[in-house]
Amino acid sequence: MADTDLTARLAALESRQRALEDELAIMRLIASYGPAVDTRNAQATAALWAEDGSYDFGGPRLDGAKAVGALVDLDTHRDFVARGCAHVLSLPLVTLDGDRATAICYSQVLVADGDGWRAARVSANRIHLARGAGGWRIITRETRLLDGSEAARALLSLEKEAP
Repeated sequence: MADTDLTARLAALESRQRALEDELAIMRLIASYGPAVDTRNAQATAALWAEDGSYDFGGPRLDGAKAVGALVDLDTHRDFVARGCAHVLSLPLVTLDGDRATAICYSQVLVADGDGWRAARVSANRIHLARGAGGWRIITRETRLLDGSEAARALLSLEKEAP
Protein backbone atom coordinates (compact mmCIF):
# COMPACT_ATOMS: atom_id res chain seq x y z
CA MET A 1 0.00 0.00 0.00
CA ALA A 2 1.41 3.36 -0.98
CA ASP A 3 2.00 5.99 1.69
CA THR A 4 -0.38 8.36 -0.12
CA ASP A 5 -3.19 5.80 0.10
CA LEU A 6 -2.57 5.30 3.80
CA THR A 7 -2.38 9.04 4.38
CA ALA A 8 -5.67 9.59 2.52
CA ARG A 9 -7.39 6.78 4.40
CA LEU A 10 -6.14 8.11 7.74
CA ALA A 11 -7.31 11.63 6.88
CA ALA A 12 -10.76 10.29 5.89
CA LEU A 13 -10.98 8.30 9.12
CA GLU A 14 -10.01 11.32 11.21
CA SER A 15 -12.63 13.41 9.42
CA ARG A 16 -15.34 10.83 10.07
CA GLN A 17 -14.29 10.51 13.71
CA ARG A 18 -14.42 14.28 14.20
CA ALA A 19 -17.92 14.40 12.69
CA LEU A 20 -19.09 11.66 15.07
CA GLU A 21 -17.51 13.43 18.03
CA ASP A 22 -19.14 16.72 16.96
CA GLU A 23 -22.58 15.12 16.68
CA LEU A 24 -22.19 13.48 20.07
CA ALA A 25 -21.05 16.75 21.67
CA ILE A 26 -24.06 18.57 20.17
CA MET A 27 -26.47 15.86 21.33
CA ARG A 28 -25.01 16.03 24.85
CA LEU A 29 -25.29 19.82 24.83
CA ILE A 30 -28.96 19.69 23.81
CA ALA A 31 -29.67 16.88 26.31
CA SER A 32 -28.18 19.07 29.08
CA TYR A 33 -30.90 21.69 28.67
CA GLY A 34 -33.64 19.78 30.54
CA PRO A 35 -31.63 18.95 33.66
CA ALA A 36 -30.25 22.51 33.76
CA VAL A 37 -33.63 24.26 33.64
CA ASP A 38 -35.47 21.66 35.74
CA THR A 39 -33.00 22.26 38.58
CA ARG A 40 -33.29 26.03 38.01
CA ASN A 41 -29.54 26.24 37.43
CA ALA A 42 -29.12 29.59 35.65
CA GLN A 43 -25.35 29.18 35.28
CA ALA A 44 -25.61 25.73 33.67
CA THR A 45 -28.40 26.95 31.38
CA ALA A 46 -26.42 30.02 30.29
CA ALA A 47 -23.32 27.88 29.66
CA LEU A 48 -25.15 26.09 26.82
CA TRP A 49 -25.36 29.35 24.84
CA ALA A 50 -22.70 31.50 23.20
CA GLU A 51 -22.25 34.81 25.04
CA ASP A 52 -24.23 36.62 22.33
CA GLY A 53 -26.64 33.75 21.65
CA SER A 54 -30.43 34.05 21.71
CA TYR A 55 -33.53 32.03 22.53
CA ASP A 56 -36.84 32.80 20.85
CA PHE A 57 -39.54 30.64 22.45
CA GLY A 58 -42.52 32.62 21.21
CA GLY A 59 -42.49 35.16 24.02
CA PRO A 60 -40.04 38.00 24.48
CA ARG A 61 -36.78 36.88 22.84
CA LEU A 62 -33.91 36.33 25.25
CA ASP A 63 -30.66 37.87 24.00
CA GLY A 64 -27.35 36.86 25.51
CA ALA A 65 -26.37 33.81 27.54
CA LYS A 66 -27.10 35.52 30.86
CA ALA A 67 -30.63 36.43 29.76
CA VAL A 68 -31.21 32.84 28.64
CA GLY A 69 -29.94 31.55 31.98
CA ALA A 70 -32.29 33.90 33.81
CA LEU A 71 -35.32 32.19 32.23
CA VAL A 72 -35.23 29.78 35.18
CA ASP A 73 -36.46 32.68 37.34
CA LEU A 74 -39.50 33.50 35.19
CA ASP A 75 -42.74 33.09 37.18
CA THR A 76 -44.14 30.45 34.81
CA HIS A 77 -40.92 28.45 34.98
CA ARG A 78 -40.71 28.60 38.78
CA ASP A 79 -44.35 27.44 38.92
CA PHE A 80 -43.63 24.46 36.65
CA VAL A 81 -40.63 23.42 38.77
CA ALA A 82 -42.57 23.84 42.03
CA ARG A 83 -45.33 21.54 40.71
CA GLY A 84 -42.87 19.03 39.25
CA CYS A 85 -41.82 19.17 35.62
CA ALA A 86 -39.51 17.72 32.99
CA HIS A 87 -38.23 19.57 29.94
CA VAL A 88 -37.66 16.73 27.47
CA LEU A 89 -35.98 17.23 24.11
CA SER A 90 -36.04 14.53 21.45
CA LEU A 91 -32.94 13.16 19.80
CA PRO A 92 -31.91 15.97 17.44
CA LEU A 93 -31.33 15.66 13.73
CA VAL A 94 -27.89 17.29 13.42
CA THR A 95 -26.44 18.74 10.23
CA LEU A 96 -22.76 19.65 10.44
CA ASP A 97 -21.08 22.33 8.34
CA GLY A 98 -17.52 22.74 9.58
CA ASP A 99 -17.57 24.75 12.80
CA ARG A 100 -21.31 25.39 12.48
CA ALA A 101 -24.27 23.07 12.86
CA THR A 102 -28.05 23.00 12.82
CA ALA A 103 -30.14 20.70 15.00
CA ILE A 104 -33.86 20.06 14.62
CA CYS A 105 -35.80 18.45 17.45
CA TYR A 106 -39.05 18.33 19.35
CA SER A 107 -39.48 19.41 22.95
CA GLN A 108 -42.07 18.76 25.59
CA VAL A 109 -42.63 20.29 28.97
CA LEU A 110 -44.29 17.67 31.14
CA VAL A 111 -45.91 18.98 34.33
CA ALA A 112 -47.18 16.95 37.28
CA ASP A 113 -50.98 16.94 37.30
CA GLY A 114 -52.77 14.88 39.93
CA ASP A 115 -51.60 11.28 39.75
CA GLY A 116 -49.77 11.74 36.44
CA TRP A 117 -48.19 14.26 34.12
CA ARG A 118 -49.54 16.28 31.24
CA ALA A 119 -47.77 17.91 28.34
CA ALA A 120 -48.00 21.63 29.03
CA ARG A 121 -46.03 22.48 25.86
CA VAL A 122 -45.08 20.45 22.80
CA SER A 123 -42.88 22.36 20.38
CA ALA A 124 -40.70 22.28 17.29
CA ASN A 125 -37.14 23.53 17.66
CA ARG A 126 -34.40 24.69 15.30
CA ILE A 127 -31.06 25.25 16.97
CA HIS A 128 -28.03 26.83 15.31
CA LEU A 129 -24.69 26.10 16.95
CA ALA A 130 -21.07 27.08 16.54
CA ARG A 131 -17.83 25.56 17.74
CA GLY A 132 -15.62 27.96 19.65
CA ALA A 133 -12.69 27.74 22.03
CA GLY A 134 -14.98 26.26 24.72
CA GLY A 135 -16.58 23.72 22.40
CA TRP A 136 -20.04 23.75 20.83
CA ARG A 137 -22.50 26.43 21.99
CA ILE A 138 -25.98 27.50 20.91
CA ILE A 139 -26.07 30.61 18.75
CA THR A 140 -29.85 30.69 18.26
CA ARG A 141 -32.69 28.48 19.37
CA GLU A 142 -36.12 29.07 17.95
CA THR A 143 -39.08 27.21 19.44
CA ARG A 144 -42.71 27.27 18.34
CA LEU A 145 -45.68 25.41 19.78
CA LEU A 146 -46.91 22.58 17.58
CA ASP A 147 -50.35 24.13 17.24
CA GLY A 148 -50.86 23.51 13.53
CA SER A 149 -49.13 26.75 12.57
CA GLU A 150 -46.86 27.15 9.57
CA ALA A 151 -44.23 28.73 11.85
CA ALA A 152 -43.82 25.48 13.79
CA ARG A 153 -43.72 23.33 10.65
CA ALA A 154 -41.13 25.65 9.10
CA LEU A 155 -38.74 25.00 11.97
CA LEU A 156 -38.87 21.28 11.17
CA SER A 157 -38.20 21.79 7.46
CA LEU A 158 -35.14 19.91 6.27
CA GLU A 159 -34.68 22.37 3.38
CA LYS A 160 -34.37 25.52 5.52
CA GLU A 161 -30.95 27.13 5.31
CA ALA A 162 -28.75 27.99 8.29
CA PRO A 163 -28.29 31.71 9.03
